[in-house]
Parts: sequence; structure tokens; C-alpha cells
Amino acid sequence: MTAIANPSVSIQDLSLNFGAISVLETLNLDVAEGEFIVLLGPSGCGKSTLLNCIAGLLDISDGRIFIKGKNVTWEEPKDRGIGMVFQSYALYPQMTVERNLSFGLRVAGLPKEEIAKRIARASEILQIEPLLQRKPAALSGGQRQRVAIGRALVRDVDVFLFDEPLSNLDAKLRSELRVEIKLLHRKLENTMIYVTHDQIEAMTLADRIAVMKGGVIQQLDAPQTIYNRPVNRFVAGFLGSPAMNFLEGRLEKDGSNWHFAVEDVRIPLSTYTFEREPTPVPAVFGIRPEHVAFNSGAGWPFTATTSVEVVEPMGSDTLVWLKLGGQNFTVRVTSERTPNNADTVNIGFDPMRASLFDAQTGNRL
Repeated sequence: MTAIANPSVSIQDLSLNFGAISVLETLNLDVAEGEFIVLLGPSGCGKSTLLNCIAGLLDISDGRIFIKGKNVTWEEPKDRGIGMVFQSYALYPQMTVERNLSFGLRVAGLPKEEIAKRIARASEILQIEPLLQRKPAALSGGQRQRVAIGRALVRDVDVFLFDEPLSNLDAKLRSELRVEIKLLHRKLENTMIYVTHDQIEAMTLADRIAVMKGGVIQQLDAPQTIYNRPVNRFVAGFLGSPAMNFLEGRLEKDGSNWHFAVEDVRIPLSTYTFEREPTPVPAVFGIRPEHVAFNSGAGWPFTATTSVEVVEPMGSDTLVWLKLGGQNFTVRVTSERTPNNADTVNIGFDPMRASLFDAQTGNRL
């Protein structure tokens, strides 16, 4: 991981244990000023726990947390200079939108003029001015989430924390609010740390993604780097819809040339970039369905003829399920090129676009 000079948020050797159970283990993460970091992973991976540690809602077992250069490890949440947006909105049902937005500011004893100014600014940015006199029960899910974001926004802090803020919304609203959050970040240029298990949210919002598993960051990098060069099989399998194809076989050498072997299939690896000097080992070959050419003729480093087993129309494109080396293999094609079940087809790809993993460790080869 490249060190960041003067990070906005710095997490150093952070560990969190619940009794004998280790939830986060010696975790390090630096977030640059104005960066949008997404913590991504399956349920139970520790991403929301990490966010709650940064917010001060959980006491850590070991390590330190710095925000804007200040050690806030044992500071109260209100003293950390953060604004937090929760999955459940957490609005006061008996208060109007305006009162919800102003509540924390009134408790902090800010002057009325300053409170009014901050509410006006947040309302304009989030386009909720017409809603200020309504109560949460009279709002849609998307409107409630805008108010929840507004409540963090009026605090005028440097760091915003989002805990799966869109997971309670339908697909259309999620898409709309995702764009609004991206525009909000561009407008404010504040540091944002965002938790989600939705890879589309992560890919579209993040400057960098931290993919987590078992309380450990598996890979921290730009979305396209993680997508195209995953460091291990877990990361490769977690990102991508449809999922990456995985073939279990063996890395072998023929003279000076390496290839991947599975049953009667030999995939040449002359265009593949190895992470280190390869050795003959059991391996897993991975390639994404959209990186496979379909009925395209010769010219690819690897080609094969096989038959269609299942066709899945997806609207704008189609997933075609085949067998390669006796194992399931998916190709993504445009809807205009959809074949029929049992058709014989040709596929081709360049192993330069593939990923190879050690079958035992799961690490990239």
C-alpha cells in the first residue's frame, strides 16, 4: 500500500475483539483528503464494524485512529469531526424535516442564524426545500434518505461516513441516489467513507475500494485495477456480475512455454503477465465472461469449439453457458448474437485478460 502524506483519516494497527472472537485484525488504512473510499465485502466481513470504530460507536481493542491529524481513538463521536448516515435513516418521527436537520445543531448551542444558514445550504444541495415542514411519515424512502444525508451535511464536518445508506431502497431509487451522492462528493470535495455489499455502488462511487473478508482488507486499489487484476481468488469472485469463470487445473511448462492444462484443454500463457517466476502447481484459471469472444473466427491465442448448454437472456445482452475442460463456462454476448441450446459454437480469448491463482493459497500467480 502506498503511503499517503497527511491523510484525512488514518487507521493504524486497529484490532477489535469480542471476547475470544477477533472481528478486525491489525488493520491499516489511510484515506486521502477529499477521497471517496468504499469498504466492500459480504455480510459479516467487518466493514460496518470498521466504520463504527471510526465513528467512535465501538471501542477498539488495539491500535489508533487519527482524523485530520488528531488522535481520536478515545474521543466521543460528537468530538471526532464526522457526520454519519445510517442504513435505517434514524429520523425523529415526531419532528419535521427542518427540526430533524437542526436538532444536533440546537443541542450543540449554535446561534439560530447559523443553524438557518446551514439548513438552507443543505436543503438546496439535496433539493429538499419543499419538504422542510413535512414529517418523516409523509416522505418516500428516497426523500427520507436525503434528509438523513442532510442531517450529516449540516454539521459542516470534514469526514462523512455512510453505512449502507441505499440498501433499503428499490433498484431505481438506488440508482438515482447513487448518482446524487457522487455529485454531492464532487460538489463538496469532503472525505467520504462508504460501506456497501453492492459491487455496482462500489465500482461507480469509489476513488478506491477496500475489499474485505474476515476482518482483513484483501485488496485496496482503484476500481478498475481491482476488477482487472484481483490479488486473489476471493476478490476475483466477489467483483463482477456475472461472476468470473474459474477453471481448476494445473500450471505446466512445455520447453520454455507455460500453459494451463485441464483435461484435454491447453491454454497458452505467452501473453499472461505473472506476478512472480512461475512453478508447476495446481492452479485456477479465471476469465470474465465479457472477455471471451463468441463465434469470432481465428486470430485469438486460445480458441475452442464446444456446445451451448443453457441460454439466459438478460435484456441488452445474453449469458451463454458452455462446458470447457469439463467445467461450467459462461460467455456474455449481445442479444443480437444469441444462440440456441445445443448449438455448436467457437469461443476465443487472450489470456492477457485472464487471472491465474494458486489452487492452495488462492493468491494471484
